[in-house]
Amino acid sequence: MRTPSLLRPGAAALLLSLAAVTTPALASPVGAAQQVVNVSPTGPVRSIRQALTMVARGGTIIVHPGVYSDTTIVVSLPVTIMGEKYPVLDGDGVRQIMTVTADSVTVRGIAFRNVGVAFTEDLAAIKVVRARYCSISDNRIDNGFFGIYLQEAQYCAVVCNVIRGTHASDATSGNGIHLWHSRDIVIQGNRVSGHRDGIYFEFVRATHVHDNISMGNLRYGLHFMFSDSCDYEGNTFRHNGAGVAVMYTHNVRMVGNHFTDNTGSAAYGLLLKEISDSELRDNIFSGNTSGLYADGATRLNAHHNTFINNGWALKLQSSTEDATFTANNFAGNTFDVSTNSRSANSTFRGNYWSEYQGYDLNRDGVGDVPYRPVRLTSVVVARYEPALILLRSNFLLLMDAAERVLPALTPETLADSAPAMRWVK
Repeated sequence: MRTPSLLRPGAAALLLSLAAVTTPALASPVGAAQQVVNVSPTGPVRSIRQALTMVARGGTIIVHPGVYSDTTIVVSLPVTIMGEKYPVLDGDGVRQIMTVTADSVTVRGIAFRNVGVAFTEDLAAIKVVRARYCSISDNRIDNGFFGIYLQEAQYCAVVCNVIRGTHASDATSGNGIHLWHSRDIVIQGNRVSGHRDGIYFEFVRATHVHDNISMGNLRYGLHFMFSDSCDYEGNTFRHNGAGVAVMYTHNVRMVGNHFTDNTGSAAYGLLLKEISDSELRDNIFSGNTSGLYADGATRLNAHHNTFINNGWALKLQSSTEDATFTANNFAGNTFDVSTNSRSANSTFRGNYWSEYQGYDLNRDGVGDVPYRPVRLTSVVVARYEPALILLRSNFLLLMDAAERVLPALTPETLADSAPAMRWVK
């Protein structure tokens, strides 16, 4: 099994333990349950369902190239199912393809396609139900309703799968990787596109989401709710319908991710809604309608992030309290900060602002006068969006200049007291 780099120690240990069960054992004597069963379109065993009645616990099923179409495969014993040259399991557009109910199951190197669409049931290419220590790796899933679905699972790994949806509407599309009531999961190195949500979590705990690419999904690249103590590192969320949404969650770490080109009238790179005690570090927000939208992000620690070439870099709602923004870079954004509050509930210090026009007489790298990032133009546009057509007009530029000198409509207390003169590394 390919193991991506940048694994956290706990994630690495989990993947190594899962890899230990994937090595084929020697064949057992004739008549006994077999340690290795070969499946091929022309051989004596022509389906995985048949092979599951013959294989020993902890054994291996090797699936040879071909197209296999059968009723839903139920894996109810610990076993490794591995494909050679990506054999195809086809759901014929009417059913779930594989259901895993046993612990210590590995599914690797299989191509799944054409999962059935249902409006009362979450049909998936692979669904793991109340199982532990399972590994789903190096598979390809095309035209799935849901791709990989973990329900009440623990200590499982979903690694290096390619999941491509093709449905054109939310109603006929499920999520690429879906976790419900699960914990201690590794989601790493996957590429997800064309689904409703690329990655979706609900009631998930202590899960590591690293080095995935989620792009071109209908709604969110990542969407999670009520999922505490998870970390998201080194992922790319690009060109999704509304970006990424993090909601009703505590103790989240989002480090080194890219939020890119999520555009539209209601789009953002990242929405933080009703979260607390979380860290946002070393992320890049570029080309989004809104880079970061913070609504009720209590005690957020945002530092060493880069906001570049967004419409709004940061939309900060009055419900966000005790947030700190330090050592971030803001460059080339139409508006650096927008807020609906006249008071300062958050702290800005030591950020670099490309629009800062202050001076540094003692040359210590810190501006000698504070920078107020909320422009009057952003206040006008927030109240009357058609005013955007006047964005570069001399009239609005004059208004901005006057507001900087004598703040009347922008929050005077929302200021960076020590703006950096140079890009912060």
